[in-house]
Amino acid sequence: MVLAFFLLASILQTTKDEKAFEKDVIHTQTGNITITFVGHATLVIEFNNMVIHVDPWTQQADYSRLPKADLILITHNHFDHLDPKAVDLIMKSTTQIVLTEETYKTLKKGIVMHNGDTKTIAGVPIQAVPAYNTTKGHEQYHPKGRDNGYILTLGGKRIYIAGDTEDIPEMASLKNIDIAFLPMNQPYTMVPEQVALAVSKFHPKILYPYHYGDTDVSRLQKLMAGESGTEVRIRSMK
Repeated sequence: MVLAFFLLASILQTTKDEKAFEKDVIHTQTGNITITFVGHATLVIEFNNMVIHVDPWTQQADYSRLPKADLILITHNHFDHLDPKAVDLIMKSTTQIVLTEETYKTLKKGIVMHNGDTKTIAGVPIQAVPAYNTTKGHEQYHPKGRDNGYILTLGGKRIYIAGDTEDIPEMASLKNIDIAFLPMNQPYTMVPEQVALAVSKFHPKILYPYHYGDTDVSRLQKLMAGESGTEVRIRSMK
């Protein structure tokens, strides 16, 4: 009886954990991309049996219950993006980590990419792109040249994970972005008006605001109402 109780409790807890996160499925010609919206700036992206974790953070999930990583992307060294405990919980012997020079100093492992670098890691084409603040008085949060955003190509789909950034001029050079994750929480990243301006620079097919905290996402929806080329998808990322 006691054993049955604990088994039932375990099943219920697992079911609860699995239902805690929203998921989207993006179809490609070579398989489906499944995006799990863990919370804050934390994502899990799965494609053809590959598991990619983005900025894993133990405050957002029980990482002992999440799938092990084939690839981990870390955008910068702030505590809510670089969590060594979360990294350890999802590591396996073949896991590859992509990170910045600053984050490498903490983890002491992984492949450092600088703004502008392009590499294929774990079979995934990855481009590291700038992520920084431009508003006067905010530059110290994310100084230019230190942090990364990443563009991944999966099944022919180009996925832009912006990291902590504002609507920087470099966004105008982004091409053929199918899915974009743009942060929205001033003073550290963008206000909705800046996100809308960023979208007007490179016109992603799908926009997911993320890392938005208490920002009123309905403001972005109103601002984007006339942007017919971009679908705005709001998912739970608090």
